[in-house]
Amino acid sequence: MEAARAAHHDDPWADRRLTECADRLDEPLRLALAGSLKAGKSTLLNALVGQDIAPTDATECTRVVTWYRRGTTPTVTATYDGDHRIDIPVLRPAGRLTFDFGSLTADRVDRLDVAWPARTLQSTTIIDTPGTASLSRKISAQTVDMLTPDNGESGADAVVYLLRSLTHTDTAMLGRIGQAIGRESGPLGVVGVVSRADEIGAGRMDAMMSARDVAARFASELERTGLCQAVVPVAGLLALGARTLREVEYRALVALASVAPDDLALAMLSADRFSAPTTDLPVAAETRAALLDRFGVFGVRMAVTLIRLGSPDSPTLAAELVERSGLDELRAVIDVQFGQRTEQLKSHTALVTLGRILDESDAPGSAAIAADVHRMLADVHGFTELRLLGRVRAGAIHLPEHHLEELTRIVGGVGIDPMVRLGLDPDAGTEAVRTAALDAIRMWRARATHPLLDRPTALACGVAARSAEGVLAALTTER
Repeated sequence: MEAARAAHHDDPWADRRLTECADRLDEPLRLALAGSLKAGKSTLLNALVGQDIAPTDATECTRVVTWYRRGTTPTVTATYDGDHRIDIPVLRPAGRLTFDFGSLTADRVDRLDVAWPARTLQSTTIIDTPGTASLSRKISAQTVDMLTPDNGESGADAVVYLLRSLTHTDTAMLGRIGQAIGRESGPLGVVGVVSRADEIGAGRMDAMMSARDVAARFASELERTGLCQAVVPVAGLLALGARTLREVEYRALVALASVAPDDLALAMLSADRFSAPTTDLPVAAETRAALLDRFGVFGVRMAVTLIRLGSPDSPTLAAELVERSGLDELRAVIDVQFGQRTEQLKSHTALVTLGRILDESDAPGSAAIAADVHRMLADVHGFTELRLLGRVRAGAIHLPEHHLEELTRIVGGVGIDPMVRLGLDPDAGTEAVRTAALDAIRMWRARATHPLLDRPTALACGVAARSAEGVLAALTTER
């Protein structure tokens, strides 16, 4: 970066872009939520943060690209009509969060900046985007311009893309995102989510099993086309309800659990029947309607079942519901793919942006710097590990299950700490680490040369060996 800035010190346009690129290295990771209209992006954002900080109703504020950052107090600022800025009040009419635009309309607002005292936002800036298939071309264009602008410099370092089905619009958008974020390196920072997963099974108790089958099919297809690293099913409404479960809701669910199973099943044949005042249940109709609004049919059924199985209190029930919503799995994927590799992803964004700037430059020395940039993008092993983790999740690597688990661990799929990679106790001594690393190198090198392995699997074993070599090299450097 410094070499590029020195080569362009007399070019104000290039210097400005390089300064912006350098500044991003000191910011939190930028994680964008994207997907089609009504895919559940704002609901998932609230579930990830564990608070209601994003409006979920189809109002003006959901039609604008919104940046959520860490702040000491909740504040919302709108940038509109080019460079004008105004503070937006935060309201909760009927208990629902919304931002009051007043006389402003979404087509005048370029972006919203939300500062909120949420722990998740300390290390990650989350960008909520309007639907990519909105009826309004201008609204959809806001998402496209932010993620895949004409100058190629994406506003995000990583993307969680929500899918309800795998349409041509989705694959086309994922292709553009992968090109903007990863360029030739592939979709290093793109994870897919089968959103509103409980609706795939029409709210049945086995809905998430059906959603996992769908996610596996999506993952397989997206891996073949190179558009996504992983696909996870998530019931966002259930996840948000569970993370914000109130004691009064728990008591209402306990009362429903006391109803004879056949009688409750009959009452829950439809949402209208369940919430109707004429349905005889030991919970007020208004409360039942509120439970459906907060948890959905699947969530209410799941909560009642877990209480009958012995969930003793609201914290235990909330944790079990979060786990079954798929949110824990998504958070683990985000942590491994993005959180623990924040510096790698930000560096990758900087290198991609720097490469594009240099490719357009005729300044002396820019070609040599560009060659170094492209070499780093191709050779940095952390990027290779991220791509391999996506192939493992998609089932493209053919090894016995226990070998796949070892492969995932050594390349950082469980965590990037050397002890985690090698499966050692955190208190293991230097010699134990050295021995384990050498054993891993020999084992994965031997597997890579096995004559019956297909080429992708053999290459994966080679990547694992290099990961073990990296642990050994770091150990030697520390000494």
